[in-house]
Amino acid sequence: MSELFWWVFASIAIGCGIGTITSRSPVASLMFLVVAFFSLSAIYVLLGAHFIAVVQVIVYAGAILVLFLFVIMLLNLGHDYRSDLRSGGWILTGFGAAGLIGYFVSRSFGGVPALMQGDPPAFEAAVAERNIIGAIAFPMYQDYIVPFELVGLLLLVAIVGAVIMAKRRI
Repeated sequence: MSELFWWVFASIAIGCGIGTITSRSPVASLMFLVVAFFSLSAIYVLLGAHFIAVVQVIVYAGAILVLFLFVIMLLNLGHDYRSDLRSGGWILTGFGAAGLIGYFVSRSFGGVPALMQGDPPAFEAAVAERNIIGAIAFPMYQDYIVPFELVGLLLLVAIVGAVIMAKRRI
């Protein structure tokens, strides 16, 4: 039954992700993103990562999306739609480039730690040593600090790019 729910929430997340990048209205894109974040949180609950699910809802669906909404409202984007780079060729090229970048990044980091391989004794030992939050945070800030920082930098570049593209005159 949980596999069925996983497929349902994964389809919702993918559909809302596509809706986020193809929607013409910035507020509609934001609402698609909210639903995508909540479906990702539900997937985390299905995987037993309750802490990450709560952080997903509080940090991303709460704080960051409210910030995005305030930026959209502050810029007062209006409804004058101009043609932009949303044609089919650019979307396919973007997905292809993102897939290739993801593949090369995953290949560059090589081996997978024992905690990520699903080794229950190693995970239980890490939980006993550092508690559940430490077992999640220690590898994230020790082994995966570069990808973690790159995600933060990517979010910053996306916000700056959205403000620059939305502003009429710089």
